[in-house]
Amino acid sequence: MLNTKVRIAGVEFKNPVMTASGTFGSGMEYGEFVELNRLGAVVTKGVANIPWEGNPTPRVVEVYGGMLNAIGLQNPGVDVFMERDIPFLKQYDTRIIVNVCGKTVEDYLEVVEKLGDTPVDMLEINVSCPNVKQGAIAFGQETGCLQHITTEIKKKAKQPIIMKLSPNVTDIGEMAKAAEAGGADAISLINTLLGMKIDIHRRKFALANRTGGLSGPAVKPVAVRMVHQAAQAVKIPLIGMGGIANAEDAIEFLLAGATAVAVGAMNFVNPYTTIEVVEGIEAYMKQYGIEDIHSLIGCVE
Repeated sequence: MLNTKVRIAGVEFKNPVMTASGTFGSGMEYGEFVELNRLGAVVTKGVANIPWEGNPTPRVVEVYGGMLNAIGLQNPGVDVFMERDIPFLKQYDTRIIVNVCGKTVEDYLEVVEKLGDTPVDMLEINVSCPNVKQGAIAFGQETGCLQHITTEIKKKAKQPIIMKLSPNVTDIGEMAKAAEAGGADAISLINTLLGMKIDIHRRKFALANRTGGLSGPAVKPVAVRMVHQAAQAVKIPLIGMGGIANAEDAIEFLLAGATAVAVGAMNFVNPYTTIEVVEGIEAYMKQYGIEDIHSLIGCVE
């Protein structure tokens, strides 16, 4: 019998396949396509202490091998999320991971404390948000800042915390170490790469924000490299993501050192991707006579 169960910070998942924040809502939109009970976890869209309107449109554009988005973390705020989304997700036999965003440390702490007594399994902290007190530099782009916010959140959080790392840094290993030093229970990576598209016919930026986050298959080689580097740098578990389109992609991340994987942009292309990845990993394990998924994690030579 195949064992696809993995454990992260004491939380057991039936399999290592999750959704990536911002690509799946809270599962409501995908419920008719995806049997949520088959997933290891649903990772929600970012939740802030108050409603965020997000950036002006246009804020999504297709590019070679993926897409650019500058949504700006639009969300209805934690109070609406707690009233509407958590009860929906509790209907299903899947773990709930809430992605938390903010513009100051205090913003994050307010959300973390409100979620403390809810039936949420883990919190994923989006440190790619612009830190308004540091001149809009993202929390996750400077080691001291990352370690500080991790430490402060860990003091207040009742659930285990996953720090979601930005790839827009010089040394991902050092960032992973900073999160670990701050007390992170796990890290997830990568978030989107910063990119730009220009409409040559209008001679204007394709996005109102000028720049946006690049996701999709184009980023996968970068993501696999960064996951492997981070896995060599820290002892805490990793959740790998970035351009996963099928089971083969997901298995690369496991071999590179990830304990779990998250499917993101491909949910927009093929809503069945997450289930296909779950089934594909199982088929791969049968093909190669692998009984326990742990024998795959980090085994690349």
